[in-house]
Amino acid sequence: MDQIESLTVKEFGLFKSFIYAQAGIALSDVKKPLVSGRLSKRLHFHQLNSFTQYYKLINDPANAKEKQIAIDLLTTNETHFFREPKHFDFFKEVILPKRSKGKPFRVWSAACSSGEEPYTIAMLLDEHLGKEPWEIVASDLSTKVLQQAQSGCYNMQRASEIPRPYLTKYCLKGTGDHDGELLIVKELRQRIKFLQVNLTKPFPDLGQFDVIFLRNVMIYFDVETKRQITDQMLPLLKNDGYFMISHSESLNGVTEKFVSEAPSIYKKTAN
Repeated sequence: MDQIESLTVKEFGLFKSFIYAQAGIALSDVKKPLVSGRLSKRLHFHQLNSFTQYYKLINDPANAKEKQIAIDLLTTNETHFFREPKHFDFFKEVILPKRSKGKPFRVWSAACSSGEEPYTIAMLLDEHLGKEPWEIVASDLSTKVLQQAQSGCYNMQRASEIPRPYLTKYCLKGTGDHDGELLIVKELRQRIKFLQVNLTKPFPDLGQFDVIFLRNVMIYFDVETKRQITDQMLPLLKNDGYFMISHSESLNGVTEKFVSEAPSIYKKTAN
């Protein structure tokens, strides 16, 4: 096979349009090397010489699987257990004590990546709600990270992020072939429903939630896409339900339909 041609500005524009149409992600021009690096392995795999050839391949309806692979490669999935801990302090100290007892407490981790966020939430719910009913829906656009999330298996280096009482109660240490790994206990893995959801497309029937986490994802969207997503999420949040975004994000200029309760924590009012 001939050497792969460099990603041109025109080709980069094609992939910018592609990922914006598929996932609402607005890539800046500085991401050109990242796009080239991540997709070049797929050109090698298919023995293609140019990014234009690969662009045509993933836009062929017969290649839906490869299209999903391209989407997975062009989306960023960085997360860890108990990320932005002030959110979880607020969750257990403010939100959970005010819940409607007896009714299932429902949480949506709407950009769950490889699963650390929903498992963190599950640990807190199991610890603080005891036998009371609760449900977690965890979704992502990437099928690759959803597979890892469902497995509940992580590198042992992640253990340092989990408070020791939770580590002891909810994680198993791998042995033999799984040495150096930790596994979330089956009781928690079975309580989370993982599914693929594209936040920029119509949502499946998910029901209503007491809390929605949408953290570290809106930084990749333009204002109009942010507005579209929050407007679509609003009916899925119960009155007086909470909406959590990242500390690096804001709803200023996006929507006025939430009231700020704390930094990056919003509440839906009955009005």
